[in-house]
Amino acid sequence: MRARPLIAGVLLACALTGVVSTARAGASCENRPLEARNAVQAMDLALRTRDALDASGAQVALVARAGQDLSAYGLRYSHMAFAWRDHPKGRWLVVHELNGCGTASSSLYNEGLGNFFLDDMFLYEAQIVIPSEAVQQRLVQVLASHTPRRLHQAQYNMLSYAYSTRYQNSNQWVLETLAAAGATPGQVETRDEAQAWLKGAGFTPVTVHIPALPRLGARMFRANVAFDDHPFDQRMAGNIDTVTVDAVVRFVRRADPGASQFVVR
Repeated sequence: MRARPLIAGVLLACALTGVVSTARAGASCENRPLEARNAVQAMDLALRTRDALDASGAQVALVARAGQDLSAYGLRYSHMAFAWRDHPKGRWLVVHELNGCGTASSSLYNEGLGNFFLDDMFLYEAQIVIPSEAVQQRLVQVLASHTPRRLHQAQYNMLSYAYSTRYQNSNQWVLETLAAAGATPGQVETRDEAQAWLKGAGFTPVTVHIPALPRLGARMFRANVAFDDHPFDQRMAGNIDTVTVDAVVRFVRRADPGASQFVVR
């Protein structure tokens, strides 16, 4: 599967040709053909997710996938996106940030649910968060505006610091877009404004402990990992405060009491 903007009807072709992804977040970057069994599982999960979203009556939802085994860090899901029911380009399109494999850059993409789950899954399940109706209405307005692109930072870092604008990871873009929806209209139009609003709203990142040797190896051999945006003392202690799916879900459930959450398998 090749992740690319505005995908609406290429799912069968992807499954048959085994095209390799070149843009991923929360998944591995191994270049290998797509196996038929994995394609079937991905498409089944996409259909179940679509049916669950339809049944929810939502306009916009948060959808997370498990693209990597993060159990060593106490995490289950690696990557989060918005699923927008009435996207101008199609029904239930996924809007998210993806990192170009082997690079330190990212772009925003719109693609179908099938493509979202074809991206080298570790577990074939999805976590879905349905914001309250009021928040959904604001999210539709924000997603239809230029704000999401203004909040996007192309310099990608898988472990970007939650309160720095030097880099951005994919979950951080979702969180900062949520900030624009939660704030008074027009209050959040930049990343600095988004992060200031999140601090005031009580967002707390997840602290991932990464010892010195793994940090050095990741920095030397992975273009999409950096630590120089983290406070020096925390970095030296191996305490990396970053934006994970868990952190986003925890914040939404606290800031939006009307939100609901469930898992599709």
